[in-house]
Amino acid sequence: MTLSALIFDVDGTLAETEEAHRHAFILAFGQMGLNWNWPPRLYRKLLKVSGGRERILAFDPDASPELVAALHRRKTEIYTDMVDSGRVTLRPGIESLIAEARGAGVRLAIASTTSRANVIALLGHRREWFEVVACGEDTTRKKPDPQVYTLVLNRMGLAASDCLALEDSSNGVRAACAAGLGVVVSESMYTAGDDFSGALAVFPNLGGVGLERLRQLHS
Repeated sequence: MTLSALIFDVDGTLAETEEAHRHAFILAFGQMGLNWNWPPRLYRKLLKVSGGRERILAFDPDASPELVAALHRRKTEIYTDMVDSGRVTLRPGIESLIAEARGAGVRLAIASTTSRANVIALLGHRREWFEVVACGEDTTRKKPDPQVYTLVLNRMGLAASDCLALEDSSNGVRAACAAGLGVVVSESMYTAGDDFSGALAVFPNLGGVGLERLRQLHS
């Protein structure tokens, strides 16, 4: 089978963003007068729920829609400032893999259930590398539902068998597999050791994992 496209998750896959997200949430809580705290162990549990707004509700089911919206909006502003200041960088192997894929004519896309503002902040000028960028605002159901992957495949006009998904989480693996995609995992700091059943391979990161290796896994 020909590998026509690579479809990337964002948080934890393109960059180790989740710790920045956690700190941004904590700052937003404090600025809005809440004494909530999300230490790393708790945040790892909350990451089982896809979507920042959804995580707030998982933490406090009684939070009003207005509070959830305001917290998430402020958290996104703080996170964007962190990215703009250079505190979040691409993970090992990502930039070289993307360059290799572009040089070989392999198409690129983003399938993320994080907000568009977060994705665009991280990508910056790299946005032009990706033919399709599907984000949380484009879907009604978050991973592990396959909706975002199905959307990307439809927009690219490709069959799942033509593509490979790159993920870091068990929810992402389940979503990709449900869409019929082969999926390769690069574990992130909050997902190491999780259940990645269904993945073609699991790596600590994509450093040294080039396009040829991905083609071999896809075939």
